[in-house]
This record gives sequence, C-alpha cells and structure tokens, in this order.
Amino acid sequence: MGDYDDDTAFLGQSGPYFWTTFFLLNVVFVSTGFNGLYIVFVGAAPKHHCLIPDINLTEEWRDAIIPFTIVDGEEVQSQCSRYKIDVVRNLSAQGYIPGRDVNLTTLEQEGCLDGWNYSKEIYQSTIVTEWDLVCDNQWKVPFASSSLFVGYLVGSLVSGQLSDRFGRKKVVFMSLGVQCLSVLLQSFSHSWRMFCIMYLWVGASQISLYISAFVLGTEVLSKTMRVLFTTLGAFLFYCIGYMTLPWIAYGIREWRTLVAVLSTTSLINFPLWWFIPESPRWLMAQGRVKEAEAIVREAASKNKVQAPPVIFKESEELPLFKTYTMLDILKSKNLRCITLMCLLLWMAINIGYFGLSLNTSNLSGNPFVNCFLSATTEVPAYIVSTWLLKTCPRRVLLSLFLFIGGGVLLLIQFIPDTLHNVALALEMTGKFGFTMAFSIVYIYTAEIYPTVLRNIGMGMCSSAARVGSITAPYVIFLGTYNKVLPYILMGSLTIASSVVNLFLPETLHKDLPETVEQMQKCQGWEEGSDGRRFQELKSPV
Repeated sequence: MGDYDDDTAFLGQSGPYFWTTFFLLNVVFVSTGFNGLYIVFVGAAPKHHCLIPDINLTEEWRDAIIPFTIVDGEEVQSQCSRYKIDVVRNLSAQGYIPGRDVNLTTLEQEGCLDGWNYSKEIYQSTIVTEWDLVCDNQWKVPFASSSLFVGYLVGSLVSGQLSDRFGRKKVVFMSLGVQCLSVLLQSFSHSWRMFCIMYLWVGASQISLYISAFVLGTEVLSKTMRVLFTTLGAFLFYCIGYMTLPWIAYGIREWRTLVAVLSTTSLINFPLWWFIPESPRWLMAQGRVKEAEAIVREAASKNKVQAPPVIFKESEELPLFKTYTMLDILKSKNLRCITLMCLLLWMAINIGYFGLSLNTSNLSGNPFVNCFLSATTEVPAYIVSTWLLKTCPRRVLLSLFLFIGGGVLLLIQFIPDTLHNVALALEMTGKFGFTMAFSIVYIYTAEIYPTVLRNIGMGMCSSAARVGSITAPYVIFLGTYNKVLPYILMGSLTIASSVVNLFLPETLHKDLPETVEQMQKCQGWEEGSDGRRFQELKSPV
C-alpha cells in the first residue's frame, strides 16, 4: 500500500473527527492517574506504638511503659518495643514511681507482643494497620509498591505483542477491564500476599492501557494532532487523575473503600468503545483494507470533506531493512556507550520521579495537600518542556533540569526542621525538574537511535526505567533509618546522570538517522566529512 499520511491527506490536520478522537482517548488516561499512586495513602504508616493490654497498672506506669528513643536527633516514643509487662506490673504493684524510684533505662525491653496501637488522626485504616506492616515487617510496604512496577515491566513487554496481534482498540478496552477487576479484587484482599499479586495485575493492565492508547492515538490522529497528543494530551490528562486522587482519599480514609471506589473510575470509559475507532494503519497491516477505508470515510464525513473513490493506492513494494536485535547494539562501541548512558539516564530519572511521588505521605504537613502539590507541579513541567523542546538543545536542557532536580534534593538535608515549607518547596522543585527530564528523555532517546534500532533501543531504556521504578520504594524506605538518606542517594545519582548526559550527541535540528551506518559515520551527530547532513529517509512499510 502507499503512504498512509499521503493517502489520507484530504482529511486535513484538524476537524471534528480528530478533536473528538483526541479528547476521548485522553479521557482514558485519567483512570491511569487515579490508579497509579494510591499506595501513597493505602500504604501509609500512621503513628503507632506497642499495644498495652488491659492489666492492672498505675497511670504513671501506663504512661511510662513505652520507652523513648532518639530518631533523627529527636527523642520520640519507641514504635517497636516496650518495657517488659511482667516487670512493670510487679513494680506498679509494689508502689514504685517510674523515674523517681526506678531508673527506666535499666529495665529490660521486649517487642510488641500484643500488637500495636495506631493513630486514627489521619487514616481510619491502611494495609499497614490491618496487617501490622511495621517494625520487622515494614519492608513489606515498599515490596507492595514495587509489585506495581514489576507489573509495569511485565505489561510493557506483553502489551505491544497483544496490540499487534489483536488490535489497538481491543487491547485498550481489555486493559481497562483487567484494571477495573484487579483494583476491585484488591479491595477484597484477605492478606498482604494477595494485595501484592493483585497490585502486579494493576500495574500490568495500567501500563498496557497507557501504551496501547498512546499508540492508537499516534496512528489515528493527523500529524498536527499527533504532536499535541504525544507531548501534552496524554500527560496532562494523566495529571488530572493524579491531582484528583488525594481529594478522593481525603474523603475516604478507609483503604478498602477507597480502592473499591477507585476501581469504578474505569467503568465510565467502557461506553467509549462505540466512539473510539480502531487504527486504520493496523487494519491495513492486517490486510483488512475495506475496514480501514470505512473508518477513513466516516472520518471524512465527520470532517465534512469529500473522500476520493479510491483512498488507499497501490504502490511498488519498498525494500525492507535488515532485521536487527539487541545483540547488534553490542557490536558497535559507539552504540554500546550511547545505550549504557541512556540506560543510566532512564533509571536515574525514574528513581527520582517515582521516589518523590511515593514520598509525599512522609513529608511534614498534610499528606493530601502534599500529594496534590506534587501532582500539580507536573502540569507546568509538561507545558514548559513542550515549548522548550521546539528551540532548545536537548542535551543541555536535559542536563540542566537533572542538575536542578538533583541539586535541590541535596540541599534539603541542610534545611532546619522548623522550616517545613522551605523543605516542601525544594521537594516540589525537585519534582518539577524530574518531570521535565521525564518528558524530555522520551523524545531525546527516540531521536538518538536510528530507525532500524529505535524500537529496540526504546524498549531497552523502558526496561531500565522499570528497574528504576521498582527500586524507588526501597530508596524511600531508607528514610526509616535516616530521613536524609533518600535525598542524598537520589540527588547524587541524578547529578551524576546529568554529567553523563553531556557525553551524548545533540539532536536538535538534526535529521533522524535511518541506518546504523548513518549513525556511526559521525560521532555526536555532527556533519559528515563531505559537509552534508544526513538526509531524512522515509521508512519503508
């Protein structure tokens, strides 16, 4: 078949058909914002201490039975130990006064053998309070968070193959169904293990939904609308769901009810099946030309333009490129270096982005407001990055915002505890920098790799990103030992990646390379010895 964009040029670059499809596909992304980070509230750990059973103790001993410990330079009640009940009961019965008659530091301590008492000041219940995921079991919370990102990794690997075989539209709505069902089943979890298993399904279905809808939009929309969709539309509508999440959580403080309510947010998208078209490009690739023509003629009718009698013209078969694999990247020193640097970039950015997103419940102040502010900072970041990418060098831009994001995280440790608002402002500035870097690195990486390796290169970088996001909850978990450790680790890694990024080639105003030979002819994407830039070639179908 001929070139699809040329054959459908009569539809124009905008019109009711394209705007309707643009809006409906973006509505789908709102549910990914709802269901992506609710672990921030569901997995929050309220203030807690050992539960004291109903035994005969004086008021003084009941107040003194929880020992004090030093955490981050402050003296606080221990969350994981108490003075031995038998000893305290005997001392209380003999009339001794704690602190006056008894030196408490000499008393023997024991663990929370009777469970814990949790504060209900903010949350009525979370998975932490229900399954006692504290002290020796507190590692289970970051593990639960990581199960979502493991699902992202699985979904990233599977969704492409499913959509290539069954169609973009079917996989979008199948993913919606799996997401809705897995979130609903998660609200009925009878154990932490079941919660993690269902969260893996949530992650796999969510990333599958995101990727499939993203691909469907790029294949259905016109060139002009496609740019708007890929740079702003999908990200901003995700932010709408993300910004709405904390207010839903604010109104529902019980985790099972919250998760059940969030599962219903996917239901409103199912009627869109009758309004969102299948990708004509995919239909043509399957040889279903008549179905593709029917969709394009309907688009012409909605855009009020006349379709030609024959839409898709026959053309000579174009030569195919050699098939490449991941092993081909290892054969070239230039490709190996570029790929290793890209892998580091994607991993560092994802650790920082998801680390800060998951850390909002640990910040001082209202966790719901903190989460909302974290989501809100992404909106200007996506808008500004889209505007800057039109004129600014990618390499300098990416390094600048990585340096900003990492630099402010390293500064946080020097802010006194009394200046909570300053620390919060720095953390939000860091989130802005990581979001900017997040949106820039997608386009930058796609421009670096040649056409024959672009899909493989992006796939490898996406896998590195998932490894980074899986690691992020454990980076935040380090804050239980020292609250500045996560900031030092994320900040140092980000600063290092900003320096590494300077060794990558610049791609602004450069023609996209089509073959490995074109990429290797000139390091740094500079002009070849004959003074001419690479000519952009049309990729064969």
